[in-house]
Amino acid sequence: MKRNGWIATAAVAVIAMVLIWFAVSPAEASVLDGKSAVVHKGDSCGCCNVYVGYAEKTMAVQVLNNGEAIKNQYNIPTDLRSCHTTVVDGYFVEGHMPLEAIEKLVTEKPDIAGIALAGMPYGSPGMPGAKQGPFIVYAVNKDGTYQEYMRI
Repeated sequence: MKRNGWIATAAVAVIAMVLIWFAVSPAEASVLDGKSAVVHKGDSCGCCNVYVGYAEKTMAVQVLNNGEAIKNQYNIPTDLRSCHTTVVDGYFVEGHMPLEAIEKLVTEKPDIAGIALAGMPYGSPGMPGAKQGPFIVYAVNKDGTYQEYMRI
């Protein structure tokens, strides 16, 4: 019985990941087309793997398993950290960031270190569940201070 319960749980998780994958598909054309990104994550993070699939629909993605090292390198504030960090065009992108915010970042090219979507909000790319209010994206300055960048 325990084995059947585990198999059912695994099957539900796989189905949820597939549904999330299609629910957060990026638009057909994007300023990110042709860009390359490096996603730094933990070895076994399932939601990070779903996020990588989401990002790969628009950018060429390389995955490295060194999540904490990159957060420290970019001086990402502790209260804005999430489970993975993406580097694109010299900026860090922390967390389950919608491509809309990354597009704005690489188009506007602000004088900041990167952007962050703190935690792992429901309904964000790679995360299950329904969105529960706006995603607040923060711009992180090179000195580690931050302010609201946009709401999605």
